[in-house]
Amino acid sequence: MAKQKLGIAVVGLGGAVGTTMFAGLELIKKGLIDTQGLPLADTKNGGLVGYENIAIAGWDLYGNHLASAAEEHDVLTHKQFVAVENELRQTKPWPGVGNPAFVTNIEGANRIAADGHRAAIERIVDNLNEFKQTCENVVVINLASTEKLAVEGNEVFNSLADFEKALDENSVDISPAMLYAYAAISTGVPYGNFTPSVAADIPALIELAEKKKVPIAGKDGKTGQTFIKSVLAPAFRSRALKVEGWFSTNILGNRDGLVLSDEDSLASKIKTKSSLLDDILGYRVEDHLVDIRYYRPRKDNKEAWDNIDLTGFLGQPMQIKVNFLCRDSILAAPLAIEIARCLDLARERGETGIQEHLSVFFKLPMSRGEKPVQAFHEQERLLLDWLA
Repeated sequence: MAKQKLGIAVVGLGGAVGTTMFAGLELIKKGLIDTQGLPLADTKNGGLVGYENIAIAGWDLYGNHLASAAEEHDVLTHKQFVAVENELRQTKPWPGVGNPAFVTNIEGANRIAADGHRAAIERIVDNLNEFKQTCENVVVINLASTEKLAVEGNEVFNSLADFEKALDENSVDISPAMLYAYAAISTGVPYGNFTPSVAADIPALIELAEKKKVPIAGKDGKTGQTFIKSVLAPAFRSRALKVEGWFSTNILGNRDGLVLSDEDSLASKIKTKSSLLDDILGYRVEDHLVDIRYYRPRKDNKEAWDNIDLTGFLGQPMQIKVNFLCRDSILAAPLAIEIARCLDLARERGETGIQEHLSVFFKLPMSRGEKPVQAFHEQERLLLDWLA
């Protein structure tokens, strides 16, 4: 069997987004769906790998084959599920790294049996090397459950030397997300963080990426409510409409929502969702409130509701209401695929470190400067210019 041109190693493969990515690519290969929803499908740049030349594998704390996972998440239609059921059944996640100190509510037993951080990294690297036997190139995308908010300014994270010393000492400050990022970058594999968890965005791992000449990007995929926010806020600024308040609430019932019912994980998510508005508008919106709730009956059907209070000419108040009833994984899976394709192209071009032109895909984009570009139209121009 010929090698696939790109392998995407997914952290959290058995989640709703990971299974949707896998099933979607298999359906494309069979000619059963088109590329609707994939934002770079019509890009004329010939350097991006074709969707039919991508393979998916990865890690998950739940070891069931992907057919079982897909049935649980209930994202695919019955017809779509049946069409790729064999491929889903033939794919099981590799054992993953788990730590209840960073993520609660997830108790999967498919865990790496390793004594300490270095041993866990070695196992992750072994998986990547095995994957490389079937793929010409590999990219790691983190889709795992949101970890608790890391302590900012922790000296363990400030330099590669300190971080590697902490690895040797099995520091409790080092999270599973950081272990995956370190394993990928240290072996020359591009890394994208689609979660709010702190990973490759710490100074130590940015330093490692530059040292190893590896492209990295993140963090927290911009799929629904924050995407809408990054489109509307520049329009309000352009029309000199003052945003007095912006209340955002979400309900969702998938595994991601279950994890976010824990206050520590929720704090990480709210930080990434709350960060962009002030940067775009150029002033602080004092009444910018973000609320996320786990509501089991909705499963992967997420509802995002926004109330925006504006002041216009003559100081007259106005309101805008946005009710976005979306499919969480249907929005996220295509973006994760596109991020992987772009990271692979960056590797091919010899580009290293933070890939700012991928900011269009993230709520809190990594940046080489003080502040990232947040307005959607500006982010899109950065990406299209880079692709051209």
